[in-house]
Amino acid sequence: MLIADGTAGWSWNPVADLQQMWAFPFMVNAFRAGAIVAVLAGVIGWYMVLRRQSFAGHTLSTVAFPGAAGATLAGVGAVYGYFAFCVGAALVIAAVPRAGRESGGGEEAAVTGTIQAFLLGAGFLFIALYKGFLGGVNALLFGSFLGITTTQVQVLAVVAAAVLLVLAVVGRPLLFASVDPAVAAARGVPVRLLSTVFLVVLGAATAATSQITGALLVFALLVMPAATAQNLTARPVHGIAASVVIALAVTWTSLAVAYYSPYPIGFWVTTFAFAAYAASWGARLVHERLGRAPDRGAAAAGGAPAWTSGSVL
Repeated sequence: MLIADGTAGWSWNPVADLQQMWAFPFMVNAFRAGAIVAVLAGVIGWYMVLRRQSFAGHTLSTVAFPGAAGATLAGVGAVYGYFAFCVGAALVIAAVPRAGRESGGGEEAAVTGTIQAFLLGAGFLFIALYKGFLGGVNALLFGSFLGITTTQVQVLAVVAAAVLLVLAVVGRPLLFASVDPAVAAARGVPVRLLSTVFLVVLGAATAATSQITGALLVFALLVMPAATAQNLTARPVHGIAASVVIALAVTWTSLAVAYYSPYPIGFWVTTFAFAAYAASWGARLVHERLGRAPDRGAAAAGGAPAWTSGSVL
């Protein structure tokens, strides 16, 4: 059904609502793309939170905006700008030696913030230079499910498969290097190489996710499901699975609600993801009051969780 402003409205028949929504090819593509993005963000976001590189993830998400704007100014598809700028920025960040946990990574944070500020300003310059582009700013910044093509879904699937394959290969040593890089390096683990590889796949994942959530809110899908999962469990396999399930639920719910509302999907993604995160903290407080609090994840506790003393997978 339609409401007064011309947008679709809920009815009392959810089956009819779903049939109406999925009658449009762009919505079918949106749900397919959303599923791919959710799995990708859930997995790589878990590692990002564990490695305390949320600021780097936020910078890469911001860089997606000037990437898309610059590609449009150059007369090529925005998708090329997303990947070129995000992966390029990831390589620049990776070139800076990562400081230890104790020092807070000051040099890396300074370079990351500098890149973010400069490229964000460049994005607005690209918009000013390209007349008539202003109508697409909201979609670039806050996301849109309109106009998602089958080609975009296929590109997302290829990127996600490549990123997940890389993580499957390096996942175990990456986990070791993330929890205790000094010990990992002493045992011959290529910590610096793993850090570079991770940042590159994080950049690719950010570029892919930006096409659904928008450049400014991709960070929500990368960090909040992962942080929620690490609140619920300290076990890596369980945590990654929970992160994926939460990201998938948030994305699909956001797509459905955005279809029946005038507000951008990015707003709903952040709202539902924050609700899940708040609920996880509520559950933790209940467990703590009952004296049955689970071990906190490394990112939440500021130290290595209990599973680091034994098998990590």
